[in-house]
Amino acid sequence: MGGGKRFAVLLCAEDSEYVKKRYGGYYGVFVEMLAEEGETWDVFRVANGEFPDDEQVDRFDGFVITGSCNDAHGNDAWICRLVSLLKKLDSLNRKVLGICFGHQVLSRALGGKTGRAITGWDIGVTTIHFSSSSSKLFSSLKIPTTLSIIECHRDEVQELPPKAEVIAWSEKTGVEMFRYGNHIMGIQGHPEYTKDILVHLIDRLSQRDFIVDSYADDLKANMGKMEPDKDAWKKLCTSFLKGRL
Repeated sequence: MGGGKRFAVLLCAEDSEYVKKRYGGYYGVFVEMLAEEGETWDVFRVANGEFPDDEQVDRFDGFVITGSCNDAHGNDAWICRLVSLLKKLDSLNRKVLGICFGHQVLSRALGGKTGRAITGWDIGVTTIHFSSSSSKLFSSLKIPTTLSIIECHRDEVQELPPKAEVIAWSEKTGVEMFRYGNHIMGIQGHPEYTKDILVHLIDRLSQRDFIVDSYADDLKANMGKMEPDKDAWKKLCTSFLKGRL
């Protein structure tokens, strides 16, 4: 079914103990959503300095960049190295899917700007709206013009790269998704997340004083009101990455 294709997850976060035990790490979460029969999936822990060399890059048909606790506009050595790698993947016309931090760092690598969102944190299940052009792009998938997705971010794409196109927005975030050519797509939300991962993450943010306890409690109390459209996101992400759009 997968035609023997090879894909790599560029892991930009440290796995929490919970995600390790429950899913085999964030790599396991992505493989569960995206992998199909006959494919090979590998992981490079780029946040720990583990990058594919040129020979390894040539072996892969596509790459997925994960979320991170770091800022995509930061200048940590591994982030600068990742920006260089993403420029190379663009020049090679490789399929690249960026999620949350991945979406933001892709924008930066291609010439856009990222930074703190003026609206502050966006945490929970958010409704995003597809643009009319993206409705045509995704028409073969038969998905609705709005989808719900889990969000957990306080940074955003502030300025798109030249030649990039906004393909989805929400009330809080102007660039929920963008595409660049036919080979690069960024998604601000987390199509791979489940609600239990989000609850765990809210607790971690609260423990580390990124958010106040009362806000964390409100978020968890409101969690049941909406469900993310996980099946539709799976279809959209796999179709883009495997060139089926």
